[in-house]
Amino acid sequence: MFLLSASFTSLAQQTLPVTPTPVDKDTLPERKQVIVDRSDLMEGIIEDGVETTYLKGGVILRQGEVYMYCDSATMVDNDVIARGNVIIQQGDTLNIFSDSLYYQGDDRIADLFGDVRLDNKGQRLFTEHLNYNLKTKKAEYFTRSLLTNDTTYLESNRGTYFVNTDEAFFRDSVVVIDTAFVMRTDSVDFSTETGILTFIAPTLITQDEARIYCEKGFYDTNEGYAEFLQNAEYIKGEQQATADIIIYDSKNKEVTLKGNAQFFEEDKVATANTIRYEEDTELMYLEGNAKYKDSEKEVVGDEIRYDSVEETFDTKGRSTIVDGDQVLIADTVNYVGALGVAKGNVIWTDTVDQITIESERIDYNKDTDYVKASGGRPLLISIVDDDTLFMRSDTLISLMENEADSARTLVGYKNVRIFKTNLQAVCDSLVYQTKDSLFTFYQSPIIWSDTSQFYSDTVLMQMKNEEIDKIYLNNNAYIINSPDEIYFNQIRGKNMTAFFKNDEIQKMRVVGNAESIYYILDEDDAYTGVNKCVCSNMLINFVDNEIDDIFFYTNPTSNLYPMRKADHNALKLPGFRWDRNQRPKSRFDL
Repeated sequence: MFLLSASFTSLAQQTLPVTPTPVDKDTLPERKQVIVDRSDLMEGIIEDGVETTYLKGGVILRQGEVYMYCDSATMVDNDVIARGNVIIQQGDTLNIFSDSLYYQGDDRIADLFGDVRLDNKGQRLFTEHLNYNLKTKKAEYFTRSLLTNDTTYLESNRGTYFVNTDEAFFRDSVVVIDTAFVMRTDSVDFSTETGILTFIAPTLITQDEARIYCEKGFYDTNEGYAEFLQNAEYIKGEQQATADIIIYDSKNKEVTLKGNAQFFEEDKVATANTIRYEEDTELMYLEGNAKYKDSEKEVVGDEIRYDSVEETFDTKGRSTIVDGDQVLIADTVNYVGALGVAKGNVIWTDTVDQITIESERIDYNKDTDYVKASGGRPLLISIVDDDTLFMRSDTLISLMENEADSARTLVGYKNVRIFKTNLQAVCDSLVYQTKDSLFTFYQSPIIWSDTSQFYSDTVLMQMKNEEIDKIYLNNNAYIINSPDEIYFNQIRGKNMTAFFKNDEIQKMRVVGNAESIYYILDEDDAYTGVNKCVCSNMLINFVDNEIDDIFFYTNPTSNLYPMRKADHNALKLPGFRWDRNQRPKSRFDL
């Protein structure tokens, strides 16, 4: 046993430097020996050739550029056991604090115990046991530990921190707490320099009411930007989303779903190649193969923008909207509340009434079930008697006047033209009511059926079982029948009613100021004469759409003219016009 000399006693009376003098490690030789720079008391023992040194009070040790401070220490050869207010200082940025220390000087490995804290460039690591390699600047811990980095806190049961590269690896029950979220996982890699967290295990992120699950991804704590991959899933209240990649931007409060993106909320389902959701505005953008569906409607298009607050949406690219019994297809759609505007090659269909409207623009009010088609001469297509009726006009309107019976009224105005295989018509405007299957034609209406032409001031056409049942000609009624367009059977009167069966005219009743010109045929269908008759009322029977016989009522006067002696032009009644040039010949002639 030996006692230190007085020179150490005088050393003990010196003031302990708060910060050691910087050492230029590039100019110093390699130092492996731990050197005592200061101690209040120093006592040494040599036993069996092994030197043990006891230091007490304000102890300062040094090994190269590394300084160690403690209240007391025991040195055996080049190993140190330090106790009380232990500090390791390496370079200008690294400081480690603990209650005790076991340091292997030859290997330069430190084991620190009790309230351990590692400080480096603003990061702090807290643990109960830390193993630190001063050569490699690698810190490891095996008990529950905490790393703080500005406003981000990371906890785990095991971890490794590389001081040189500013990288930390957290394992086993990892919890990351940030101002924007809380993350739970088993494996996180963290760059303290860039602030980027990389997770490679099943991970759950909680942010306010939102939760995100994934099995791989990263989060930039500085930028508040994250990408979640591999079985990624987003949940917020009733909202749930899945995608190949979920991107979260906390600064802009935006969630982006990429690849097989799906979004669910109660009865709402949205799918697309990419879905972007703005948390503040609650706007959702669906891009690429976009589809949105709720309890009332289904929207399909290239792009869809949906406002869940206002319950409005816009579409870009060819889009299809299914709303109950109605289907709308267009290049773009803007839907605000109950009001919608569709533009570009628009097709609207009512599947119940079997009505389709094609137009350049359609305005729609869901509350009133109002549809207005305009631009590009809208076309109405309706299935009637297993045949198709086509109608064009400058404007088409469809509305439902009474929700109780779901009856629909169709209005067409300005230059209305209709084509059906066995029926054609033109007029200025038209109204069709599905409740009683009644067409009303206004302003110079003309209807053609087979070889007959009907016109009057107003024409009404009654449908029954999807077939023409009656045609009413009101005021200045006129019907012309001509199989050859050379000779014209004519019937004129105040009002007329034509009765149909199997889409063929069966009879005609004329009421008021009745006049007729009727060409008589023999058994060989050769003309034998022409009869002119005037009376109050008249009944005409047809066979195969041609006049078979006529009955005259109330003071009839009749004249029969031989064919050769008849002046056929003079026999044309007042108001006669054969409008073959106006008659549509096909749907493409509308």
